[in-house]
Amino acid sequence: MFARETGIVFRAPKKTLGDLNAESAAKLIAAAADIALIIDGRGIIRDIAFGSQDLSGEGFQKWVGEPWVDTVTIESRDKIEELLETAQGGKTPVEWRQVNHPSRRGDIPIRYSVVQIGPNGRVVAVGRDLRTIAALQQRLVDAQQTMEKEYSRLRHAETRYRLLFQLASEPVIIVDAANLRLVDANPAASQLLNRTSRRIPGKSFLDIFDGESAKAIQNQLASIRATGRADEVKARLSEGKRECLVSASLFRQETSSHILVRLAPCGSVDVVPKSNSKVFNVVESLPDGFVVTDLDRRILLANPAFLDLVQLANEEQVRGELIDRWLGRAGVDINALIANIRDHGSVRHFATVVRGEYGAYENVEISAVSVPTGENPCFGFTIRIVGRAEASRPQSKSDFPRSVEQLTQLVGQVPLKELVRETTDVIEKLCIEAALKLTGDNRASAAEMLGLSRQSLYSKLRRFGISDVDDDGD
Repeated sequence: MFARETGIVFRAPKKTLGDLNAESAAKLIAAAADIALIIDGRGIIRDIAFGSQDLSGEGFQKWVGEPWVDTVTIESRDKIEELLETAQGGKTPVEWRQVNHPSRRGDIPIRYSVVQIGPNGRVVAVGRDLRTIAALQQRLVDAQQTMEKEYSRLRHAETRYRLLFQLASEPVIIVDAANLRLVDANPAASQLLNRTSRRIPGKSFLDIFDGESAKAIQNQLASIRATGRADEVKARLSEGKRECLVSASLFRQETSSHILVRLAPCGSVDVVPKSNSKVFNVVESLPDGFVVTDLDRRILLANPAFLDLVQLANEEQVRGELIDRWLGRAGVDINALIANIRDHGSVRHFATVVRGEYGAYENVEISAVSVPTGENPCFGFTIRIVGRAEASRPQSKSDFPRSVEQLTQLVGQVPLKELVRETTDVIEKLCIEAALKLTGDNRASAAEMLGLSRQSLYSKLRRFGISDVDDDGD
């Protein structure tokens, strides 16, 4: 509608628009913009119209009679002065400029273009509301940040799985289920096969076994692809003619299927990586908890990070204990976790909690792998903190839950029986403290107020650790 030297304008506006009066022009301007301002030569707003219902409710009608430059935020003042100077000087109008108007709900971004409409410097400022665009931009930024966080989380998870894969003392091979080509192998498998890790990917899995064994392995893999599981097979390697037990499980990665193969050498074949001491030094230094248990879930090895989580000082205190003692919500999570490990061979991103020895707990994410064959079948767990919350039993008045919301936060973290007992303890302690406060710490009066005998009150004072109690009197 407004002419630009560099833009497209009406070819015959006088003929096509005719004698357009002021009222028609006003309707046209108001319909074409979210907000339109009539400004005199001194920069004072003389009239205002709204094409947007959202803007009409912001109280902008009060601008009439005020300088336009006073209606914007400080950083937008230069833009307003530039727009007015360009329009009133008869120059080609500059491109649309975004300014911000303060309001009760925060700054409102408006994009303006200004055109002179008469003598004495009078101009029309046509504005477009940019809040929808700003909201979309914010959503885009939030989506990008979410993607970056997810990428970082996946990268850390991959690092943990790679570490478990490399640390496993039992030979483990990953096979492409579609073409039975080797995808990856851990150091123990490379040593068993007498091949470097670079020579393994792309090779045929069946080629590592002799002729008779290859047929049995092929039948095993066919059963796994059909049903998802198969029995162990005793096979002989093509190199060295060493015998081993082959067990496998199917898993999916993105859109393709892979087979996790575990080789358990028969006899006394040393397949432990030569860098064993370095490996354990890495495990000891990990910032995430690392635990190895037997198939009955009793702890065989734990690093210092796990000991910190369970609030214990040394490894001897956890060795031989069930991991259920510290892991999972009320014995439910651990059963689901172990069942998934047994069924699939590995588990990732399993959300649960670790309960400390003295009541504190941490929200954690667990990655786990099963090594069910070999001389020492075991489960391996990495435990990473994903959130921090206090679940310790309250020890002081300020620590006690004081609302239903705070108490319900404990649901799932402790059994219902313990939750009810803790709720009762909370109420009892608060009532006793209130009675002592009202009686000026006179225990005899407090006991009478609560309907308790003095002996019962003393017993509860000791139980809650409120104060030192002398049974002989106040």
